[in-house]
Amino acid sequence: MKNASFDDLKGKVAVVTGGAGVIGKAIVNAMAAAGMKIAIADINEALANEVAAEIAAETGATIIGVEANVLDKVSLEKAREEINAKLGEIDVLINGAGGNHPKATTRVEQMEEKDLDDLSGTFYGLDPASFDSVFALNFKGTVLPTMVFTIDMLRNQKGVVLNISSMNSFKPLTKIPAYSAAKSSVNNFTQWLAVHLAKVGIRVNAIAPGFFITNQNRFLVMDEKTGNYSERGRKIVNNTPMGKFGEPEDLQGTTLFLLSDISSFVTGIVIPVDGGYSAFGGV
Repeated sequence: MKNASFDDLKGKVAVVTGGAGVIGKAIVNAMAAAGMKIAIADINEALANEVAAEIAAETGATIIGVEANVLDKVSLEKAREEINAKLGEIDVLINGAGGNHPKATTRVEQMEEKDLDDLSGTFYGLDPASFDSVFALNFKGTVLPTMVFTIDMLRNQKGVVLNISSMNSFKPLTKIPAYSAAKSSVNNFTQWLAVHLAKVGIRVNAIAPGFFITNQNRFLVMDEKTGNYSERGRKIVNNTPMGKFGEPEDLQGTTLFLLSDISSFVTGIVIPVDGGYSAFGGV
């Protein structure tokens, strides 16, 4: 019988892209509490170092910040060399880098006749370069780190990849076509890669967070003037059976479960952590 704890995670080396963000920090905190050695890989090295030092001071864990651009393979390979030198061979990868952008977001939820005179706030007014940027960050920014940071896992024929998807991947939200399409691609890639690597000992799964207030979506769900939920924010809460946004810490249990040997026969799945959103039909 397997030990029903997360003890097997102690001492394992993990890389977390986007680990300096709101959700990333919560995940790093949980991994640190489990005794893992962690590299926070971020394009902002100063921020990665700051978060690493903060969590290390709180938990006593070994955590470093590493500069890495998830869209630049050379940058990622340089980061891997640094991680190997400072922490050892990599056992776990969490692909958490991602985000949205206002210019890849429509102002209009559903087009009506009145919008035909001004298409700027609709699908037809989206900036193609911003669309490309959001799609690349979320999808290619998952593919390239996986190519680089799983090399040690291949050699050792064991390891875990965990991708951070989104509920938008199952039910695309209005206004954010690039982000939704990219996260849907992450789900497909998770399943594809899980099959590709299954016989060499690497498991690949994903979690799909529901609605959490982050730096990337704050402009959509909060009213800057009042500090209250925007109309869209209220709509999200009303369609989440638990009646609230999630807290980043709500992702910790599912994350540790998927990283641990407790889930050693689990690969190729995407687990919603969404307060019941995916189960609710709106009525």
